[in-house]
Amino acid sequence: QVQLAESGGGLVAAGGSLRLSCAASGSIGGIYLMGWYRQAPGKERELVATYIFAGATNYADSVKGRFTISRDRAMNSVYLQMNNLKPEDTAIYYCRAVVAGHDSWGQGTQVTVSS
Repeated sequence: QVQLAESGGGLVAAGGSLRLSCAASGSIGGIYLMGWYRQAPGKERELVATYIFAGATNYADSVKGRFTISRDRAMNSVYLQMNNLKPEDTAIYYCRAVVAGHDSWGQGTQVTVSS
């Protein structure tokens, strides 16, 4: 079983920055992918950015050029640096990990961007 611990959400003014962290623990041999998804009120959960541990990253078009996902392989962690935040980025951000074919999700961390 994989546990994901997220941190770094909060309230920020438009144009500001936040950094989210997600650390995986438990049965984490063979991490294939870790990433971030978000869900705004009344909307479906959507991909923000993912990091395939073999070395590929993927971003939603809406965050390209503003958000950067990175990893710390030794710490089994991923980070999401979010710059130039916009009110439409307001959502609960969830960490996801795919390990040995199993999908795990964190509890989520709230990001609120004021205009």
